[in-house]
Amino acid sequence: MCGIWALFGSDECLSVQCLSAMKIAHRGPDAFRFENVNGFTNCCFGFHRLAIVDQLYGMQPLRVKKFPYLWLCYNGEIYNFKQLEKNFGFEYQTLVDGEVILHLYSEHGIEKTAALLDGVFAFILLDTANRKVYLGRDSYGVRPLFRLLTDDGFLAVCSEAKGLIDLKHSMTSCPKVDPFPPGHYEVFDLKPSGKVTSVEVIKFHNFRDEPLHAAYDTLDKLQPGTDRETVKRNICCLFENAVRKRLMAHRRIGCLLSGGLDSSLVAATLIKLIKERNMHYPLQTFAVGTEDSPDLLAARKVALHIGSEHHEIMFDPEEGIQAVDEVIFSLETYDITTVRASVGMYLISKYIRKKTDSVVIFSGEGSDELTQGYIYFHKAPSAEEAAEDSERLLRELYLFDVLRADRTTAAHGLELRVPFLDHRLTAYYLSLPPELRIPKNGIEKYLLRESFEDSNLLPKDVLWRPKEAFSDGLTSVKKSWFSMLQEHIEQQVDNIVLEKAAENFPFNPPKTKEGYFYRQIFEKYYPGRAGWLTHYWMPRWISATDPSARTLKHYKSDTNE
Repeated sequence: MCGIWALFGSDECLSVQCLSAMKIAHRGPDAFRFENVNGFTNCCFGFHRLAIVDQLYGMQPLRVKKFPYLWLCYNGEIYNFKQLEKNFGFEYQTLVDGEVILHLYSEHGIEKTAALLDGVFAFILLDTANRKVYLGRDSYGVRPLFRLLTDDGFLAVCSEAKGLIDLKHSMTSCPKVDPFPPGHYEVFDLKPSGKVTSVEVIKFHNFRDEPLHAAYDTLDKLQPGTDRETVKRNICCLFENAVRKRLMAHRRIGCLLSGGLDSSLVAATLIKLIKERNMHYPLQTFAVGTEDSPDLLAARKVALHIGSEHHEIMFDPEEGIQAVDEVIFSLETYDITTVRASVGMYLISKYIRKKTDSVVIFSGEGSDELTQGYIYFHKAPSAEEAAEDSERLLRELYLFDVLRADRTTAAHGLELRVPFLDHRLTAYYLSLPPELRIPKNGIEKYLLRESFEDSNLLPKDVLWRPKEAFSDGLTSVKKSWFSMLQEHIEQQVDNIVLEKAAENFPFNPPKTKEGYFYRQIFEKYYPGRAGWLTHYWMPRWISATDPSARTLKHYKSDTNE
């Protein structure tokens, strides 16, 4: 995890522009570099480093003697860099996983480079010899990337939008800042002036297709067939492999643990692999909640079962309410469920940074989207429509759950790792017949739970614990974080103001006081940038007016039994 920033063709003094790069300093607290590009006096790179691998030679922009014309700034981890080195006969000059991008590009071009990377990444690659600039982002947008491109060819790129919104440029209107689309790369021609022209934007990976890099994977071939036992074995094999490859780190590994199925499977598998590798430290797990919250109680049970060094962070609703402002600034969104769920994750990340030495943080993000874990999937009209919506959720992850997970951890200089979004795991799961993936016997994620039934990784009641939204599970069932927020916001937004919401905010007008409250804060920091969020996250196939799981009938019937 780090912060990347670059300008091509700036009209303004670079020493003034680089102040914008400092707005993402939280992403890389270990070191900072600002470097001009030889021969292009109005082009530069800025880099904030969190040192995870090769602490000696890991600074960026990354340049190596063999390719003096290539400049690379990237944020991410390439898990298969050693396999690619072996298969293609590359000779690395550093221990940095991202160096493989330079070698792949030099030998195979940008299209094959992007397709062969197994990992999460956002990169800016400059080829001064051929006068090309390339941007690329991983399939699910786990690593963030924003770009600004003006009509006269000024290109600015940054990990977070806040690093671009105050740039100076000689134009009358405010230039548009857009999130770079996940799973794509873009090619630019670099002019002698340092300005650029966009040539093409290419999608390099479809979710359902086995990725090109699978040919160089160390994993044995999966067993063929779609009978339930074969599928279950393959899921276990792929998931364990996804966790194993993400152990690549020179800093301490920890894991968020809500006590739900997803984070519990990640934590239990981590413990198993850490023991196999005889790593020199115990796994730290982290849970946040009030004393009687369902999450805290379930996480405690899991931690005891797997034997982790467990930390409980007591959630203070007043502290949570006070944090909303800075959370929205960090997130760069006003989506209701994202903000609501981010507060607990922001506070837990703050604790990890201040009180522990864990830096690489594993999490269960992506599982709900992949395995149809949201409660509303019980109402899907058909298995085929459920499968389609699962893919829609995965396409939109970079706007919601992955955005939340990245920004809340990055705000405190932590690196997030999400094994459920492993390319091979997701491609396999999405290739399964739709009827295998739907909820069964009134239980969501049935196939995933059943796959680990005989593993003894988790207590049975945790393995089959019903879905609990993170923003709901961190507080008591009697009085949820949702209701506490409503009580506070009721005093902040009056009915007359809400009635005029569509006038004040014609794009994505808020329909509730909570939505209005968040939107006001967002507009304070990012006026006129509401388009970063294309739509609010809401459950489908039901007449819900709020994204909280606790407002759904399915949930209520469970808790009232």
